[in-house]
Amino acid sequence: QLQLVESGGGLVQPGGSLRLSCAASAGVSLEYYTLGWFRQAPGKEREGITCLTYKSGSTNYADSVKGRFTIAGDNAKNTVYLQMNSLNPEDTAVYYCAAVWGPYPGICMGVIDKYRFNTWGQGTQVTVSS
Repeated sequence: QLQLVESGGGLVQPGGSLRLSCAASAGVSLEYYTLGWFRQAPGKEREGITCLTYKSGSTNYADSVKGRFTIAGDNAKNTVYLQMNSLNPEDTAVYYCAAVWGPYPGICMGVIDKYRFNTWGQGTQVTVSS
């Protein structure tokens, strides 16, 4: 059974960068999964920010992070990363990775919908502040 563990959160100054990791449980290949990164700020809904159809490599990004964040998978480490650059205070949130079985492009199309995903990590806090 797939389990996900995020790491890499922390405190960063505005304009800085962080890389989050989402490691899958041993023995479960991500090849046929669709992966997403979400974030939730206090008092706000959980927002889908990026999505990866692992087998094809196709990606989608929310407008709020497009051009600043990059999602990528590492087959050897069975891990998905979120590279975050040019961070600003509005990026402060708990970040979650999520997965659903199925390499179907439709899962990542349009708005990255949290209800399409059924496996979630525990979250990692990212705080952008001077």
